[in-house]
Amino acid sequence: MPFVNVLLEAGLVEQEQPKNYLIIEESTYFHDEKRGIDLIALPLDDFRISAMIDYKNPALGSQHSGLFSLEKEFIVEFAPARTFCFLHEVEILIDQNLIKGGTLNNAVVICDKKLDEVNQKKIRETLNINGQVFIGENGILNNTQLRFKNEPARHKVLDVLGDLFLVGAPIKGQILAGRPGHKSNIEFARRLRSLFQKQQLTRKYQDVARKGIVFDFEAIQRILPHRYPFLLVDRIIEFEAGKRIVGLKNVTGNEEFFQGHFPGHPIMPGVLIIEAMAQTGGIMLLNAEENPGDKMMYFMGLDNVRFRKPVIPGSQLIFELDLLKKRTSSVKMQGKAFVDGELVAEAEMMAAILDLKEV
Repeated sequence: MPFVNVLLEAGLVEQEQPKNYLIIEESTYFHDEKRGIDLIALPLDDFRISAMIDYKNPALGSQHSGLFSLEKEFIVEFAPARTFCFLHEVEILIDQNLIKGGTLNNAVVICDKKLDEVNQKKIRETLNINGQVFIGENGILNNTQLRFKNEPARHKVLDVLGDLFLVGAPIKGQILAGRPGHKSNIEFARRLRSLFQKQQLTRKYQDVARKGIVFDFEAIQRILPHRYPFLLVDRIIEFEAGKRIVGLKNVTGNEEFFQGHFPGHPIMPGVLIIEAMAQTGGIMLLNAEENPGDKMMYFMGLDNVRFRKPVIPGSQLIFELDLLKKRTSSVKMQGKAFVDGELVAEAEMMAAILDLKEV
């Protein structure tokens, strides 16, 4: 709340530029079996957070809280909610040279130990308590009164909200948090950050976002220099910059190469399957560069190339590329091509990414 007061005193200025949101288009999950933590992001054309905690402590019990409007609820209903910890944690935090600014005005201490089991003098001095330390009727140190009946759950909502700002953009979606903690929140934020970066790339090259498609054919043409009849990737359906990509090509009977390979027995040339795989990998690598439009990828070598099954008209090729190794001027990728879930071709590919000015 002290931070909120300072910001309100400084004043707010509405910006003309539209906000760039992370839009949750499909459910995203995080689960920690050991700690019993669950975090879920669900599609919603708004922003909401709900949190549930259960520490098996009589003073807390099971608590739930939800924030449904940042503008209307944050300042009044959530900003005043103080952090909380258990009595057994206080000495540990003191020994770690933490909570130097902690007092019973800005923190709630839940008593889960008897006072004769802790160093009362150390706790009294650290938390600036005048007089004796005692366990209140409400199970809270020195009978500190909660500002809200579910103040700890409200503070957990604040924790999740703050950690999700690591995504780097406001969110359109509903966040459900069961027994969340900072470590799990940050891991969840890392996943959402990756999703946001993928959306940013899609918006960069594609005018209209489509569910299940990272880059459509028009977007691919903005990334790769290849053109008909040598552009052999129709869509990118999964993408993680500099790590992994999945693309597809619909193989139709109208492909030019079927006229001569072979008349009456059409089979897609294996070299073109590898080329399509390489183009898919090129999209992944070029988009890991700061200025992909100024770069060109040249393939240097192929290892362990295998053709498992023929590809015929009517097939849908799925290309999966994973980055194996990256150096300053070269990369190595593992590529696999599938039709109906069956492996039809694979290869390890080495390539160099060069500046067009140097080519």
